[in-house]
Amino acid sequence: MIFKKLLHIRLTTFIVTVALVSLYVSPAQHVQASPAAIGTNARAAALIDVESGRLLYSNNGDTPMRIASLTKIMTAIVAIEHGNLSDTVKTSKRAVGKEGSSIYLQLDEQMNLKDMLFGLMLRSGNDAATAIAEHVGGSEEGFVHLMNEKAIQIGLTNSHFMNPHGLDEDNHYSSANDLAKLSAYALKNEAFAEIVSTKEKRAPNPHDPWDYRWTNKNKMLNMYEGADGVKTGYTKKSFRCLVSSATRNGQKLAAVTINDGDDWADHRNMLDWGYKHFPLKTVVERGNDISGYPLAVGQSFNYPLESEEVGGVESKLVLIDSTSMQYALGDRGYLQFYLNNKLIGSVPVYDSGSTRLSLPNK
Repeated sequence: MIFKKLLHIRLTTFIVTVALVSLYVSPAQHVQASPAAIGTNARAAALIDVESGRLLYSNNGDTPMRIASLTKIMTAIVAIEHGNLSDTVKTSKRAVGKEGSSIYLQLDEQMNLKDMLFGLMLRSGNDAATAIAEHVGGSEEGFVHLMNEKAIQIGLTNSHFMNPHGLDEDNHYSSANDLAKLSAYALKNEAFAEIVSTKEKRAPNPHDPWDYRWTNKNKMLNMYEGADGVKTGYTKKSFRCLVSSATRNGQKLAAVTINDGDDWADHRNMLDWGYKHFPLKTVVERGNDISGYPLAVGQSFNYPLESEEVGGVESKLVLIDSTSMQYALGDRGYLQFYLNNKLIGSVPVYDSGSTRLSLPNK
């Protein structure tokens, strides 16, 4: 166990919120790592631990830049959250005429939203992006409004979207750090994770006797052990852009490069480096007793830590008012974890014999 010291504070008023009693806090609050040097050929790059949201590496990460079809990460997650995957999407004239990469939809063609999302993410269909936006947002402009609202909600501070496909447009940009945060957010959605990890997809084709067959453009899925996403991108102004993700030993990492002529190699190196230097460490396990109190930890807490940081995690026990409603329901407080005096997460605590300790771990 990596406790350095255990403090406690008894609150006289009820101030515990649901957000605090969770396995992890907002990625924006997580400590950025300061590891051994690593380099890429990219103008900007970032590497994030998906579950914790910890930014493990960043180079020029807060600079707004053109991001090409990495835009479609936002398009997909907004469509999944605001749409119904079984809905039928009808292709408009505006969608059919969209320039750039395409899945070759025809005017008034109908396809369910989930299949169209496969076409969006595997083949980077700009026609699919437009059709999805019009269906989910009522118009492309309405959908773009939802994209920018989501950016604010997630805490993306250097991003602004003007379209759902990523074709170069003034005032359409993001940053490597923002894309890392966005990808970490999106990868926690099961439908999104399923789509971006798919190497090949077949979908009904109303025009020919054979199905559509889409092969994922993301070569990392075949080049890197454990690879499971996410998206490629390219325009003449943005150059090569890539977000990749992989899962090894229960740890999912996502890497981002913008304007990188050797992105496949750089992503392999970044992911290898992340797994080597920042493996998940168990800070506390569910059911562990809290010294000096008849209490036990309600959830396990794991965090990516460099070897020099192991032993440096501090904990603070916060107890809730015994007259509060939450106390009557069985809550006793929460255990906060700090690294370099910054909050990195918290877990609930219960009485040692609480039936909550025997419930399925969430």
